[in-house]
Amino acid sequence: MSGQTPFRSISGIVLTGFMGAGKSTIGALLAERLGWRFVDSDRMVEERAGTTVAEIFERRGEAAFREMEGEAIRAAAGGERVVLALGGGALERAQTREFLASLTGWRVIFLEAPFDTLMSRCAGQANAPVRPVLRDRERLAERWKTRLPLYAAAHVTIATAERTPEAVIERILAELGAALDGAAEPACAAGPERAQPRGAA
Repeated sequence: MSGQTPFRSISGIVLTGFMGAGKSTIGALLAERLGWRFVDSDRMVEERAGTTVAEIFERRGEAAFREMEGEAIRAAAGGERVVLALGGGALERAQTREFLASLTGWRVIFLEAPFDTLMSRCAGQANAPVRPVLRDRERLAERWKTRLPLYAAAHVTIATAERTPEAVIERILAELGAALDGAAEPACAAGPERAQPRGAA
C-alpha cells in the first residue's frame, strides 16, 4: 500500500489492536506529529458516562458498553484530521466494523505484536495490579486469537514488537504516503513491512 494513497487525501487514521499494542501511546504521538486531534475511544466513553470502562462493564454489561463505544467512535469520526485509538474489542461489534468500512478518507492501522509481548507490556503498566482480566491468561489468549482476523482486515499492518513508538510512527507515515503538507516527513524506514488489503475493518 505504501505510496498508493496520497497522505493529503486522508482525513482520519484509526489505530486498532489488542491491549498492550500501544494504540494510545502511538496515537497521541502521531497526532502531535501531524498537528491533528487525538481521540481515545475508551476515554471518550468514560467522559460521556462519567465513570470508568470497568464500572460500565460491571454495572451495565458488555453489550451496553459496546453500544456506548460505537456511539463514541461515530462521533469522533465525524471530524477531520483525527487520530482515533480504538478499544481492543471494538471491532467485535459488527455495526462498528461496518461503520468504519463506510468511512471515506480514513485508514485503519493494525498495530501487531505477539501475545507474549502484549502481556509483558500490560504487566508493566501502572494499572496492572487492578486489572483482573490480566490474571486469566488462557482466556485472554483465546480472545486475542479470535480478534486477530478482525484486526488483520485493516488497510495496513505494522509490526511493533521490535520498534519504538517513534519507529512505528515512521512506518505508519511511510505506508500512508507523502506527509501532509510536508509537515511530517517520514524518515528512512527500518526493515520490511507488511501492507494488507482492506477488508471489513
